[in-house]
Order: sequence, then structure tokens, then C-alpha cells
Amino acid sequence: LTVVRTERFGELLCRVIGGLDRQGGGEGPVVVLCHGYGAPGDDLVGLHRALDVPRETRFVFPHAPLSLAGPYAMLGMDARAWWPIDIAALEAALAEGRARDLRGEAPAGLAEARAALSGCLEAVTQALRPSRLVLGGFSQGAMLSLDVALHDPRPLAGLALMSGTFLNERGWRPRFAARAGLRAMLSHGTHDALLPFAASAE
Repeated sequence: LTVVRTERFGELLCRVIGGLDRQGGGEGPVVVLCHGYGAPGDDLVGLHRALDVPRETRFVFPHAPLSLAGPYAMLGMDARAWWPIDIAALEAALAEGRARDLRGEAPAGLAEARAALSGCLEAVTQALRPSRLVLGGFSQGAMLSLDVALHDPRPLAGLALMSGTFLNERGWRPRFAARAGLRAMLSHGTHDALLPFAASAE
């Protein structure tokens, strides 16, 4: 029986699954995956069934700290975000067919999101004692994962970055050398209108 349990690591509520007892138990590796903007905290949980990993692998899915009201709430969704997005600017760019280049942006709220996820990783490390730690996410969660990897010195076995983009170049680029050799899996759709493929291929 597969059971998803809920646990708070640091200030973030998380879903935990996998491991030898299928509830996060054991001493195997831990994969922490962060959802994207507007998704509920359990959005990526189903991925654990699709990944070919050893049975002892545990998965942790943190819920972003910001709750989004408005249309999401009316649909009955617990939509969340790691930091706010200027929806009006996004809609204008899409309407005009302009590619969004975020490399010059350090979004307001990024530092706070980084602190929350770093605290979560510290609590995960203390509680689950992973043999190896992999960090990743989708879209906004991918951007945050890379940001944390560049600022938090804890050892990582790898990064899994799905449909993210290059942002905060001034803050990120000087830190790349310190993570030289870190294994990373990057994936991105070539027809992504929100975060164009070309910007992720830098």
C-alpha cells in the first residue's frame, strides 16, 4: 500500500512518500521536488510512480509558502507560489508574442523563498538522514531549486530542473564555479510560451 504522509520540515508543509515502508522510512536517498507557480503542494507527487529509482528512495514534496487567492480559490484549488508573479506583465507579453527574458530579474520574494527551502532541506537532512540528496522542481520550483543550490553549500547528489529559466544572472553566474561537477538533469518543452526554451538553454 502506498501512503502519502504529511510532515512539516522547517516552515514548509511537505508530502512524503517512498522508502522501504512506502511512507518515507529507511535510510536511502531523498529526492526533494518543488512544484510550479499556481499548483497545489501535491502537484508532483505522482512522479514517484514514473521514475525508475531504487525502492529505498524517499520523495519529499514541499508546499510553497504563498497561497494564491482569486480564480484558483474559486476552482477549489489550493494554488501556491514560491514568490509573486506580475500576471499583468505576463499576459501582455503573451498577447504581444514577446519572449520573456528574465535573466536580469531577481524577483521580489526570491530570497525569502530560498530561506524557506534551505530551512526545509536542513530539517529533511536532520529527520530523514538521506544517504544522498537530490533537489529539483518544475518551472518556478526549478528556478528556486537552482537558486538554493547556488547559495546553500550542503552536498547535493544532483539537480533535476524541469521547465525552468535563467534568471538573476548577476546573482547566479558568479556562483556557478562553486558547483562545478554537480550532475544536473534539465528538461524543457520547445513550444513553451511562458518560459521559452531558448532562455533555458543558456
